[in-house]
Amino acid sequence: LPVDAPAAGDLPSLSDLVGTGAAESPRTPDDRGVLPFDGGETAAFDRVESYIWTGDLLREYKETRNGLLGADYSSKLSPWLNEGCLSPRYVKAEVDRYEDRRVENDSTYWLVFELRWRDFFQFQFAKHGSDFFRRGGIRERTDIDWRADETQFERWAAGETGIPFVDANIRELNATGYMSNRGRQNAASFLANDLRLDWRRGAAYFETQLVDYDPASNYGNWAYIAGVGNDSRDRSFDVRWQAKRYDEDAEYVKTWLPELDALPAEYAHEPWELSDEEQATYGVELGVDYPEPMVDLDGS
Repeated sequence: LPVDAPAAGDLPSLSDLVGTGAAESPRTPDDRGVLPFDGGETAAFDRVESYIWTGDLLREYKETRNGLLGADYSSKLSPWLNEGCLSPRYVKAEVDRYEDRRVENDSTYWLVFELRWRDFFQFQFAKHGSDFFRRGGIRERTDIDWRADETQFERWAAGETGIPFVDANIRELNATGYMSNRGRQNAASFLANDLRLDWRRGAAYFETQLVDYDPASNYGNWAYIAGVGNDSRDRSFDVRWQAKRYDEDAEYVKTWLPELDALPAEYAHEPWELSDEEQATYGVELGVDYPEPMVDLDGS
């Protein structure tokens, strides 16, 4: 053994094992985050209790699950599920109990459906294995010309695309490690379908950032959006329509892009529509205060 090896019975600290930098928290908590996501089984059970029972939020899960701000718009159980702090069977049992004691409706069905969707990708990975990580996915597609543009990828990963709904979601991810399902779909679709960058780069970036990262769910959903996974239909998202549908007042966009706070909602979602005079009026200069859009969405 090395001369400076720990004495028998002494446990090395994390800093001893991997260095002081790795022992530090990678993020400072952001007050705009939807939840602190404290780890462990106790926190997991507390979230189930508060969401399903105390808050009675399961009752309207289907109607609220596409929300973007706040702790209550979806169950947000994924971090604990993916870390093994919470069992899908336990959640299903709690939903069954809720249906017996309170109400059985579309919302209770949809929460269980999402658990099944998660399980579906687990089984798909068991079947296909590393084929999910191939450029053409499990469908072995060769007809898509995926590009490799590092500058464009870095702008996407920094939340500097010039498309506010995409940027807001990426900046939330970078600051908190979390992003709504609606946000993930739009950010992924923009990279894969509008920029035509290799979808695996986006999936790998999510892997480095998500507090609820799971290989099967992450790569399975990315492949699904990119058209190389389990669905042959076009899964391209119209980011502008999505932004106006799910963030009508631009509250979410302005939360994560404060540089656009002075703009009316319609311009906060499409600042490239501002005339030079309007840019001066609102104090938002494109290319200075906020980036010009990377692509023309009408022609992308």
